[in-house]
Amino acid sequence: MGLWRYAGENFLIMQAKISPVYLIFEQQHHEAKALFLALGKQIKSKKAVELLAKMEFMELFVDMLAKIHFEKENFGKSLFSPFKSLKRSLRLIQHLKLVEKTILSRVDSQGIQLESFSDYLSSQKRKGQKEAFELVIGSTLKTWDDFLEKTHQSSKGIKPLMIRTAINQLVEEELEYLQKDLKIPFSTQAFPELFESLRKIIMLENLLVHLGFNPIFVSLIHQEIQQLKENLKPWYSNHLTLQALAAFLAQKENPSKKYLDWAKDLKAEKKSLSTQIERQAIDLLQKITV
Repeated sequence: MGLWRYAGENFLIMQAKISPVYLIFEQQHHEAKALFLALGKQIKSKKAVELLAKMEFMELFVDMLAKIHFEKENFGKSLFSPFKSLKRSLRLIQHLKLVEKTILSRVDSQGIQLESFSDYLSSQKRKGQKEAFELVIGSTLKTWDDFLEKTHQSSKGIKPLMIRTAINQLVEEELEYLQKDLKIPFSTQAFPELFESLRKIIMLENLLVHLGFNPIFVSLIHQEIQQLKENLKPWYSNHLTLQALAAFLAQKENPSKKYLDWAKDLKAEKKSLSTQIERQAIDLLQKITV
């Protein structure tokens, strides 16, 4: 498995001292650092989204370490804090990329041109890429190296039971949040928060399996969690597109009918998707939080 590759010269020595979970983190860190260097030459949306995924894993790994080192106040937040701004910037690029795909889908399905909105989105994308590029070139590799070293030191002496306990705690926290805060009808903010919680749970479950532990949920439940996460993607794309389109229309005194019609269609689609996801989410939560 790719996550288990280790490029160091002292593998056998390190293996005796460091938990295998660190080797997974180290590989992700290595790949993230390579993407970071590539973005320092030119910001590409694809590589930005790839780096975002690596950083999401690294942040979750730090959250797990924070559970193990619970006696250290603000341990996790301080360890990952140098990367927070870059992560937010990369997520903006990811969001704009999703809106671009939705525009292309509308053009293909309706046989119409949306040049002015495409131009508006391109200008927003350039701003986002410029911000990300400035964050990349404004930081140093020392930040990445320090992060790796601190994580390495914090991973010494971690026993398998400590890892499993920390992961269980993180999953339980996500489930408690969902059970407490998700009420029908969902608020608009509840949908992306649900997506984030499911993403974390899936990553944590996969990490358990990679480490040779039994997963928390049975296969059928895990499939339902994955399916709900996938079903949230169209909602997310719709929501982001509607936001961008609303901002675009707010600048127009007499917006074209094709944009007003599209906004109407997006709102109707969002309502339908919201109803479906609410039912599916509540059904799933009833199964996994009893």
